[in-house]
Amino acid sequence: MLFRNCATSIALLASNAAATIYYAGVAESSGEFGVWSATATPGTGLPGTFGVDYAFINKSAIDVFVDQNKVNLFRVAFLLERMCPLSYGLGSKFNETHFSFFKDAIDYVTVNKSAYAILDPHNYMRYNDPSSQPMTGSIIGDTSDVKAATTAQFAAFWGELAGRFKDNEKVIFGLMNEPHDMPTSLVLANDQAAINAIRKVNAKQLIIAPGNSWTGGHSWTSGSDASSLIMANISDPLNNTAFDIHEYFDSDYSGGHVNCTNLASTQLAPLTAWLAQHNFRAMITEFGASNSTGCTSYVSDIISYMENNPQYIGWTAWAAGPFWGTSSPCCTDQAHWGSLEPGSTAADGSPSLYETVWMKTIQKIVPKTLVWKGMSALKPM
Repeated sequence: MLFRNCATSIALLASNAAATIYYAGVAESSGEFGVWSATATPGTGLPGTFGVDYAFINKSAIDVFVDQNKVNLFRVAFLLERMCPLSYGLGSKFNETHFSFFKDAIDYVTVNKSAYAILDPHNYMRYNDPSSQPMTGSIIGDTSDVKAATTAQFAAFWGELAGRFKDNEKVIFGLMNEPHDMPTSLVLANDQAAINAIRKVNAKQLIIAPGNSWTGGHSWTSGSDASSLIMANISDPLNNTAFDIHEYFDSDYSGGHVNCTNLASTQLAPLTAWLAQHNFRAMITEFGASNSTGCTSYVSDIISYMENNPQYIGWTAWAAGPFWGTSSPCCTDQAHWGSLEPGSTAADGSPSLYETVWMKTIQKIVPKTLVWKGMSALKPM
């Protein structure tokens, strides 16, 4: 018994020693703004005015995160309907003016600041009506919906976007934000088509692929159509694809409530075992919590859990971005406590979540193993 305990301890220490987080930072949310309609009116906010209805990053905030907070990753959200206007349809034809705004943001992160950037189509695997996301729009690849973009169109989009960024080694291709309420087999088909298209244009950077059910880590192995039953069939000829996971700590895992009740280290355990079984890696690109003292340990828990399990290679906290103002992106039950954006404040003028969550909790445990050179990869050289 003593020998077994010692052996187990040694194995755990070895596993922990091997655990490395290469990429860490924040999700930049604002590029998908400006389309919300309480009445779900199609076309609301499209195309929108850059700098008025939406924006991608605040360059001075990126400076703070990189220069002062020493993080190296930003997940930059955009809308498919702006990149590929409805008059064009989803595919390889882009609105070049909109693309230039997006490229400027990505170049600032990756070239000016030498950090890494996740390209994030924030569309829930839907296209043509973001007016009341996440529930509006036709599911990509749904052959029963005559309005739906096809899987081939999704592949054409990714082939074009990847081709434009294939020479930027600091880019990470995030295939889609939070697919949900669709067959997991279709999520896999769309993911696989995108991966094939990206590799066909000789783009070699890291890809992160979502699963179904909002790509939630806690639900990855649950239900009759669980991601775990299907997503192991994903393939990448370069073996440079990880899974894109989201995880919140409130009662329904939505990130919409103040209280934290679900500990990530417990909820993620089945996913972590599945990743290990199939030799996959993952990044958690959304997690967040309110500034209540009861949530502090939950935030620390998920970051420490990723640090101590080699299946995880990176993370971005939700969320910063230039257009949040005093509104809160996470876990506030409609309170206005500000966002993770440096310089932002709560509605009453008090410190924002940048001060009360990022600086007080997250900043203290930002990994020391982040990489700043080389092509994005499962294991950077």
